[in-house]
Amino acid sequence: MSTTTSRVGAVIIKELAEFRRNRLILITAAVLPVIFLVSPTASILSLKATVLTTVLQNRVNAALFFPLLIPVFIPATMAAYSVAGEREQGTLEPVLTTPVSTVEFVAGKAAAIFAPAVGIAYLIFGVFIAIVQFGAASAVATAVLNAPQLPAELVFIPLLAAWAIWVGMGISARTAEIRVAQQLSVLASLPPVALAALLSFHVINPTFMVAAALAGGLFVIDGVACFLVARLFNREWLVTGGKAAATS
Repeated sequence: MSTTTSRVGAVIIKELAEFRRNRLILITAAVLPVIFLVSPTASILSLKATVLTTVLQNRVNAALFFPLLIPVFIPATMAAYSVAGEREQGTLEPVLTTPVSTVEFVAGKAAAIFAPAVGIAYLIFGVFIAIVQFGAASAVATAVLNAPQLPAELVFIPLLAAWAIWVGMGISARTAEIRVAQQLSVLASLPPVALAALLSFHVINPTFMVAAALAGGLFVIDGVACFLVARLFNREWLVTGGKAAATS
């Protein structure tokens, strides 16, 4: 294992340990997925086989939109804590004095958020599809499985999570208070959610070409955001600037 890989791994382990000790993050990671699973599942299971096509389509669109909120709100909450939380607890300076480089520091923090957030999102998505296939009326289950936005959403889950992470970490690096960072992170994560809603509710026709173009655009934006966030992680500013912000 290379030195860089081991250092990134150490940052990931440290971050996961910090998240386990944070009640707000644990509650958010546990409660929100359940809400976003129960609500759309109940809505779909309540439909009869004779339901009108328009009603069925509207329910399916709404149900498939809910899983897209998981890779936005959970990473936004976790990413907002990544710097502001350490600064508030006084653990940021010791970390910055270690031989971990800025790239390793940012990569480790981002990976520690990305993996569980995307994993939870895919898990809830899969559980929803499985319950619908076994528990819903045949016509309803077929409508969900054949929904045109279904494959697009599988691609958008990691892209939305990446956006929420980079935005949240960037805000956290420049904010002294955790609550302010979390509120701003959630707000800043709403634009791609609006885009996902347009696809889910067929305001934008979710064809393969349209979905591929939007996914490609979001992938490029995520890459640029990664670069910009890395530029924000100036060690001197993170310590001195953070203290100045906290006392102003």
